[in-house]
Amino acid sequence: MTRQYVVGELSVLLGQLGAAASDEVSARSAEALRREAETRPFCALPAVTARAIALADEMCWISLLHGNVVAFDHQAADSALLYEFGLCSGLLGDEP
Repeated sequence: MTRQYVVGELSVLLGQLGAAASDEVSARSAEALRREAETRPFCALPAVTARAIALADEMCWISLLHGNVVAFDHQAADSALLYEFGLCSGLLGDEP
């Protein structure tokens, strides 16, 4: 994978996570991570990816607490995609 591909794919995944947000704070956090992924040096992407997975986890818990099963379903799927991409692209080790 080229660096441009990794940055672009991470940006897309973060955009999807932001779209799945059930509150404005989470949406803004996902957008901020997306900007970081697009503008920071490549060496910063592992940390951005780990923070994105943590945000997705937090979003899932909030949705569960509010009984929003539809939002949880989308957020859990986006979290899985982020984690899988992080592993396959070498941005994450075995544990986020």
